[in-house]
Amino acid sequence: MGHSAAVWDPRAAIEITKDLNGIDQIVLRNPQGASARVSLHGAQITSWRNENGEELLFTSSKAIFKAPKAMRGGIPICFPQFENCGSLELHGFARNKIWTIDDNPPPLPANDSSRKSFVDLLLKPSEEDMKAWPHSFEFRLRVCLSVNGDLTLISRVRNINGKPFNFSFAYHTHLLVSDISEVRIEGLETLDYLDNLFQKERFTEQGDALTFESEVSPLGCLCICTWHLLMRISRKVLEDVASKVDRVYLSSPNVIAVLDHERKRTFVIRKEGLPDVAVWNPWDKKAKSMADFGDEEYKHMLCVDGAVIERPVNLRPGEEWRGRLQLSVVPSSFCSENLGLEKTGL
Repeated sequence: MGHSAAVWDPRAAIEITKDLNGIDQIVLRNPQGASARVSLHGAQITSWRNENGEELLFTSSKAIFKAPKAMRGGIPICFPQFENCGSLELHGFARNKIWTIDDNPPPLPANDSSRKSFVDLLLKPSEEDMKAWPHSFEFRLRVCLSVNGDLTLISRVRNINGKPFNFSFAYHTHLLVSDISEVRIEGLETLDYLDNLFQKERFTEQGDALTFESEVSPLGCLCICTWHLLMRISRKVLEDVASKVDRVYLSSPNVIAVLDHERKRTFVIRKEGLPDVAVWNPWDKKAKSMADFGDEEYKHMLCVDGAVIERPVNLRPGEEWRGRLQLSVVPSSFCSENLGLEKTGL
């Protein structure tokens, strides 16, 4: 199960159970009572709970728990394509495949396993995958739950092909929040972003922090030249997109904070090898059009994804790429200076 006597905390626990469809899922626990659950269907994190048993990830009440599609919520893996930026299905095929448990993975640095319960999962392309995306690879994912409840995901993609290939990637992280209007994101100030609601037009974030109110509109961030472009868009289109947010922030810092004022807690997102951050909330009209999303659930969900999107990874034969995401929860009394948002490292 990816542990040894040298690094294994005997008080922690790993359990393999089955979901309603008979697919294996692994439950990680720590001594304080925190837990994480990962399914072999897509290597998707379906639950992350703190020591009080409180769920920290959003899952829709209308989520469809049935292969071959990923369920709406948790942390799906987007690979080898993010969104529809390519010829593959939306977000690629990794999230819709059955992964295996890797009992003998290549070693990682000691600080990525010491005093943590963890499991290693493995995905290799099937013949069907090779027809759609003709590249041989090994994708290893380590899921770690630390003694303080932090959740860490470490992805390693190795090219075992005879030629180089490119891919984009994201940890599509659905955070559970009290009310979207009570949330702010710090760490994205002054960054350029691509707005998917405006044909990936490039804007610059002007606010002190990214907030979500009754209407979340990119119009406040427009430069003059872009304003003239948007004046050619119909009023109805502008109204439809005004309250959604679907952006990719570029060349972002390695520490991002998501403050939930009502619950007085902050999600701290630390990342390596993931230069971009995708932020998404569908708002009311889009939510009502989604079969696997409750009409009012947009109020309690925010996706903040560590990702590689603008400049896809180019992997030569024999090379390995690594992307690391660490999620922590701290009281919101920790301000951004305490969280080290100005730093580039972890």
